[in-house]
Amino acid sequence: MVIMKFGGTSVGSASAIEKLIQIVGAKSADAGIVVVSAFSGVTDDLIGMARAAEHGEPFDLMLSSLNRRHTEAAETLLQEPARAAALAEIDALFLELRRALDGVFILKELSARSLDYIMSFGERLSASLIAECFRARGTNAEYLDSRRLIKTDERYGGAKIFVEETYKNIKNHTAEHKALQIAAGFIASTKNGITTTLGRGGSDYTAAIFGAALDVGMVEIWTDVDGILTSDPKLVKDAFCIDEISYSEAVEMSHFGAKVLYPPTIQPLFEKKIPIWIGNSFNPAAKGTLISGKKAKNPWPVRGISSLGNITLVTVQGTGMVGAAGFSARLFGSLARRGVNIILITQASSEYSICFAVIPGDTGGALAAVSEEFAVEIRNGLLESPKAESNLAVIAVVGDNMKNVSGISGKVFYALGRNGVNVAAIAQGSSEINISAVVAMQDEAKALNAIHEAFFLSCTRSVNLFLAGCGLIGGTLLDQINTQRETLAARYKIRINICGIANSRNMVLDSKGIAPSEAKTRLAASAAPFEINDFVRSMKAFNLPNSCFCDCTASETVAAAYETILHAAISVVTPNKKANSGAFDYYKRLTSYSRDRGIPYLYEVTVCAGLPIISTLRDLRLSGDKVLRIEAVLSGTLSFIFNNFDGKKSFSALVREAKAKGYTEPDPRDDLNAMDAARKTLILARECGTPLEFSQVDIEPILPEACFKAPDVDSFFGELEKSDADFEKRRTAAENEGKQLRYIAVIEGDSARMCLRAEPPESPFRSLVDSDNIVVITTERYSKLPMVIKGPGAGAQVTAAGVFADIVRIARTLV
Repeated sequence: MVIMKFGGTSVGSASAIEKLIQIVGAKSADAGIVVVSAFSGVTDDLIGMARAAEHGEPFDLMLSSLNRRHTEAAETLLQEPARAAALAEIDALFLELRRALDGVFILKELSARSLDYIMSFGERLSASLIAECFRARGTNAEYLDSRRLIKTDERYGGAKIFVEETYKNIKNHTAEHKALQIAAGFIASTKNGITTTLGRGGSDYTAAIFGAALDVGMVEIWTDVDGILTSDPKLVKDAFCIDEISYSEAVEMSHFGAKVLYPPTIQPLFEKKIPIWIGNSFNPAAKGTLISGKKAKNPWPVRGISSLGNITLVTVQGTGMVGAAGFSARLFGSLARRGVNIILITQASSEYSICFAVIPGDTGGALAAVSEEFAVEIRNGLLESPKAESNLAVIAVVGDNMKNVSGISGKVFYALGRNGVNVAAIAQGSSEINISAVVAMQDEAKALNAIHEAFFLSCTRSVNLFLAGCGLIGGTLLDQINTQRETLAARYKIRINICGIANSRNMVLDSKGIAPSEAKTRLAASAAPFEINDFVRSMKAFNLPNSCFCDCTASETVAAAYETILHAAISVVTPNKKANSGAFDYYKRLTSYSRDRGIPYLYEVTVCAGLPIISTLRDLRLSGDKVLRIEAVLSGTLSFIFNNFDGKKSFSALVREAKAKGYTEPDPRDDLNAMDAARKTLILARECGTPLEFSQVDIEPILPEACFKAPDVDSFFGELEKSDADFEKRRTAAENEGKQLRYIAVIEGDSARMCLRAEPPESPFRSLVDSDNIVVITTERYSKLPMVIKGPGAGAQVTAAGVFADIVRIARTLV
């Protein structure tokens, strides 16, 4: 025999009931008892009406709506005369329900006993209607009011069954009734026949009680998902179905919020080694999840990650606990007497504190119990008054394979720490099949996703990207991500999800993701104005794991937000030089926080675009080498001009050519003032450990003052032409010595300067072509033959590629 239970969504509509009948019909030879819940949402509606009646508020509209829902289902599913019989039963039940609600309305009182009675109508209505549907289709079926068989104590709202009496009643009933039994789940009664309920989700428990009483071959739980998933699919989109799971794993996951299964369901079946199968009534072909005593094969060290949200953590601490025998017995005894259910317990090894988690409704009782039990100790200062912290969630990592496997805890807490999730409490049982962490409620989804990815997608790393700046560099970056996205995912197991984009005018944010190919179009169509503080607030509100902010602007305002972003545990990638070439204190705070907290702050492309300058300097210093001197050409514009200043063209003509090729800004003075190269020089000096401010970089002017005072670009070129003779004179003087002019940054000791130098033929700066950059690094190890890094130091493609590489580097840190 098989016991089949169908949940609220599986009986929530006429079409769902038709599907239920088909599923049961396919197993007609095995099905003995079908347990059903109330229609989806009906129990909440019944509670709502009862509360309204208690407060003297009208409930007629709610009652009529509920009546109509059941009546319409009967009219859709049944033909005469079965329809008339079902409608008569529905009318009788609603008349009984109205009388109960009227009584509550008159008395303005709703006891737990009365509420149980009112809640019972949901299952009674659905079970009686479904039994009629089976009979109308030719199946010998009977409605079974479970209150007749399942006997409990008087703990209304969550009654405990009398096992021996209940099992005997069930055996006797099934021996006398050979028809298919359509049993109302969730409800029971006391020995005096007073209606009780088994707790929310108790229909699962009803099925388990029937199964254990009859020693059936299996209990099937039919719901609206394909089985038990590795995590809550509403919070973790990558969650997937588990084929097999042990009783102990199922108990742990259901206790901590896996909503597919009501926790008490497992106990009676575990005792008799009866397997439980969970399937999807809307997808009956799905494999589902089998729960049994057999240790199932599992390629991962954990089986699943579940969570229980909206809990309160109560802390009891004080010196009076240390070495006090019997303290825990007194504490938990006082809580038990108040009927407080404990979800999680953890105690410091110093015995100075104990904390435990409860549902919010038990908080007041818990605080009162502790304060009353330890009133003397609190009054004498041996204990502090108990403290409660609310709006928390328990994250539970569960798996039989965790036992005796090293590194599990490290992986869990690294994933949380890497994403800025603070842990308020930790608990692990000696069985080693559960590690629980209490986190802020707002971090529940982030924590689940971070841990789920760490274990189940350990070969896949995801980055949730927020991009500010969609101009030349940012737009090129989007194109590169779009082109490379599938290759990254398939070959390198790296996923880049764009969750926000912005330009100087508009912004688009979407936690579900923005396709790179659609990003520019969606941004152009957006009516949301861009403001960096709003953008940052949205990133923080999304609270996505592995978030990364990429700044492809040149904005000081955006750069000023980096500190706030890093403090939100969001990585920063940027080609924007403003943060690192601004005040030294700000640069130091950013880099120190990144290093100390392990939140990546990457800015490789701020110097020489995609050339590996900063990472190389960092590796040299980390390995113990000392940088003695850096000499570099850091401006592509100045590189092009002086590389081609060979006497064939005047200096001003070369500047015009550079402008025509797009090597300069619209106003070439923005390049020829060497400010951009000076910022790069300052960044390199700081990376070498020199605490310089921008004003301390010694910049030799390239142009005469008159060029900078010119009112417009045309006037500037007029002034520049007047200086051609002076430039030619310097060029000729260098040439007479066999040298050529180059504008070079020099970092040495505690100084940084930029100067126009005449370089001999053997100089590495003479090897430059077109607009290439070059950095020559002399260290204690590279003293006789300095390290030379040379290549394109500007251009949208190479700069965007460098930013892209840093984003991929973020993904690699997630391993």
